[in-house]
Amino acid sequence: MEPRDNQAEASYTFGDRSSSDIVVRLRNEEGRDDWIYCHSKILSEKSQYFADRLSDKWPTCKILDSRYCVEVICQESDYDHHINLLRLLYVVSDDVHEDNLCHNVKSALGILSVAKELSCPQIVTACVNYLEAVPWEEGEEEEILRIVPRIGSEAEPILARLQPVDQSAVLEIFVSAFRFATSSPPLLLGDIKSSAQEQIEYMITEDDDAPLLIADEEVKLEVKQCVKSLFVRFFQCLEEITLKPVESEVINKKGSFRMVLSDMCWVFQILTKMEVVRDFVITWADISEKLVKVVEQLETTVVEAVEIRVKVIEVTAKVIEAIGYGTVILPTAKRLQMVKLWLPFVRNTKPLVDSPVREDEENDTVRYKIDGEIWQAFESSFVSIILALPSADQAEILTEWLSKNGLYPDLTEAFEVWCYRSKVAKRRLGLVGGEEENGMS
Repeated sequence: MEPRDNQAEASYTFGDRSSSDIVVRLRNEEGRDDWIYCHSKILSEKSQYFADRLSDKWPTCKILDSRYCVEVICQESDYDHHINLLRLLYVVSDDVHEDNLCHNVKSALGILSVAKELSCPQIVTACVNYLEAVPWEEGEEEEILRIVPRIGSEAEPILARLQPVDQSAVLEIFVSAFRFATSSPPLLLGDIKSSAQEQIEYMITEDDDAPLLIADEEVKLEVKQCVKSLFVRFFQCLEEITLKPVESEVINKKGSFRMVLSDMCWVFQILTKMEVVRDFVITWADISEKLVKVVEQLETTVVEAVEIRVKVIEVTAKVIEAIGYGTVILPTAKRLQMVKLWLPFVRNTKPLVDSPVREDEENDTVRYKIDGEIWQAFESSFVSIILALPSADQAEILTEWLSKNGLYPDLTEAFEVWCYRSKVAKRRLGLVGGEEENGMS
């Protein structure tokens, strides 16, 4: 069988036995053995591997028929990719676009690996260009990460979308996302806003990987500015909700108020992770008296009013916990005020949340629930704050609690500690001996 180098390339047909001058014997360990009829001109021009195998310099070139039969051993999983590669050698050219060569990510990856192995630069380039441009599914992305790094520098463009970016770019997108996440966009953009909040939390959370963004002073300053703007909106809503507009306007303003409260609940979680909750807690403590007064004036049989109470409770639980466990240090008078303001509010809100609330006679019952852990957190936090107050203030709070027949929150622990401390106070402080000496004199 003589090589037919003078035959025009356009007349070559993959697998045409009548015109072929070379056989590629494709085999695997499972016993599969296929003879594929090819043309030496095509293989030599587009594959350095075949060019070497078919050259006079190949060690076995003198053996009878060795130049007319090239054996290729491959894995069963790569078998079809080898056949596809051989077929592509007949169509690849500078005039053929990548999307005509590759049809999906899995096939392109398989052909890319074989093309690298058989030194087919045009096929490698076509696969790289295809994979760099098309979208990937999650499973495909993992497969790309497994295969592409082994290909070499020519495949680096494929991984461009997975490369880490510098911190300045991360900071810019974080700040933009945080501003949007604390803004008041139209309701149609609510899902986008929720996504922004989720991704911000993901960016600063340490899990299997280090946080994407380190909360340095520049980041904290930007976040504080956004929180200040959020509080400005909060104050505006608080003022508007105290007015007496028409009913439709009341509903809209209550809706805006609920949205701001939801944002503040989320913001507190972010500030906690970044260890910058102090300003938030102090501001919340300063507005607590007015906030409690406004919310308590809302009609508790109206659904919106109960929703607002729920949101206020969620934010306040975090603030009270930060105070109770010393995350933020407040003066004694301010801590006492927080207990006197919020303990009755929480006590009055719990039965409203735990019981059904009707919007009107025609609608079904609507029930709002608060995670039981929040009520437990309130109890623990209140106990911690109370036990850190002067004993006389403790006695006043506990007297009021007992007068309510021990209703929620359960302050039994604080009561027991107060009783013990009060009984042994003189002895522990060394006052008993002093009084006895004064009596003898």
